[in-house]
Amino acid sequence: MSQSNVVRLDSRSNAPAAWQTLCSRADLVANSGVVAWHDGAQVALFHLPDNADGEQLFAIENRDPKSGANVIGRGIVGSLKGELVIASPLYKQHFRLADGSCLEYPEQRLQVWPVRLIGDEVQIAAG
Repeated sequence: MSQSNVVRLDSRSNAPAAWQTLCSRADLVANSGVVAWHDGAQVALFHLPDNADGEQLFAIENRDPKSGANVIGRGIVGSLKGELVIASPLYKQHFRLADGSCLEYPEQRLQVWPVRLIGDEVQIAAG
C-alpha cells in the first residue's frame, strides 16, 4: 500500500513524527469516509483499496471551511482534473485528498495528516 501525504519530520530533530493508532482496518469503509477523533480535531479517513495507484489511505480534516459543519467524511470521493478529491456534501467544493487544497476556492484548505496501515492498525502521524 502506498502511504498518502508526506511524513512530517519533527523540527527539533530529523526523526519521523510519532505514530498513533486511530482505529482498525475493520473500521474503514472502502471508497468512503469514516471519522475519528485525533488531538482535538475530527479527522476523515478515506480508504481507496482498488485505486489505479494501488491501495491508498488519506486523513483529512472533517470540518468544511465554508459551512463550519463537520461533514467532509460524508463527501463523495472522485477524480477531477486528474486529482483525487473529496466533494463537500453541502456546497460541493472539491478538496484534493493529497494536500487538502480546494480546487474552486484557493483560499480554502483542509488540514491533512500522514496516515498509514500497519497490519490491522490505522495510524496517523502525531505532532
